[in-house]
Amino acid sequence: MIIGLTGPNASGKGEAGLYIKSKGYGYISLSDILREEAARSNIEPIRENLIRLGNDLRRKKGASFLALLAIEKLDDSKNYIIDSIRNPAEVEELKELKKFILIGVDAATETRFKRSLRRKRPGDAETLEEFIKKEEKENKTGAENQQLKKCLSMADTIIINDSTIEKLKEKIDEAIK
Repeated sequence: MIIGLTGPNASGKGEAGLYIKSKGYGYISLSDILREEAARSNIEPIRENLIRLGNDLRRKKGASFLALLAIEKLDDSKNYIIDSIRNPAEVEELKELKKFILIGVDAATETRFKRSLRRKRPGDAETLEEFIKKEEKENKTGAENQQLKKCLSMADTIIINDSTIEKLKEKIDEAIK
C-alpha cells in the first residue's frame, strides 16, 4: 500500500506521516526532496524559498516532477507513506500507482496557526493575518503552483485533525483499514 498525505500548513501531515511510518511504512517526503534540491543549489531551505523552488522545478520539468522523483525511490515489495503532496499533477501521477490512496489532513485555520507558532519553523508566519496571506499564495492556480485546496479535494478521505494526537492516530488507523 502507498499512502499519500496532503493538506494545508500545520494541519498535522507530519505527525500523521510519522505515525504511519512507525507502523513499518517507508517514508518519502516531497518537501525533503525539495530540501535536497535546495541544498544542491545552495538555497536556504526556508518556506518561501522552497515554494519558489518547487514552482520553478514544476515549470521547468513538469508539474508532476516531484512525484516522479518519489516514485523512483519506491520498492514494490514495501509499503510507503508519501508526505507533502501539494500539486494536483503530483496527485494524478501517484494515483496511477497500484494500491495508492490519498489522505487529506485538515484543521481550522486558527488551530493550524497556533500549531505553526508552537513548532517555530524558519519562515513561518508570526501573525494570523500573515499566516492567511501565505496560505492564499499556496493556493494559486497554475500548473506549476502549489494548490493545496485542490489537492485536498482530490483526497480519498479527509481527516479533520482538531483534537489530540491520540485522536489523530485513531482516525488514521480507521482511514487505512
